[in-house]
Amino acid sequence: MRSYQHCIKNSLGKRNHEQGFTLIETLIAVAVLAFGLLAVSSLQGSAIRENLMALHRTEAVAHAQTQMESLMARPYDDVDSTGSPIVRQLLKGIEYTITWNVTNDDPITNCKRILVTVSYEEKGIQGIVVLTCVKPNV
Repeated sequence: MRSYQHCIKNSLGKRNHEQGFTLIETLIAVAVLAFGLLAVSSLQGSAIRENLMALHRTEAVAHAQTQMESLMARPYDDVDSTGSPIVRQLLKGIEYTITWNVTNDDPITNCKRILVTVSYEEKGIQGIVVLTCVKPNV
């Protein structure tokens, strides 16, 4: 009985003795694939961390905007020069400290400059969001 190897012929009619990939070729292909998968998994971890940091920055901006809108809605004479800090704690134990400062030294007469600052700490990194607005005496 003839072996299967002797029955395989290429397009020129010659016998082809190649039967597939060698062990070395397979090992190199697996190593390249593993290296690529490790790079992708590392990138995924970084993306998740950065996404969480962006979420905290977005929350800080939302707190600053809410406080600024609250101060802008008050009558001109009722806007305090400084307020006691407000601390809000949300997801994952992040504390947002909201402070504001109102000054009358704006170059425009009959206007107050309002500065709202939201600070938070995330994994040892201090984050600060600052909003500034001018409130006219209308």
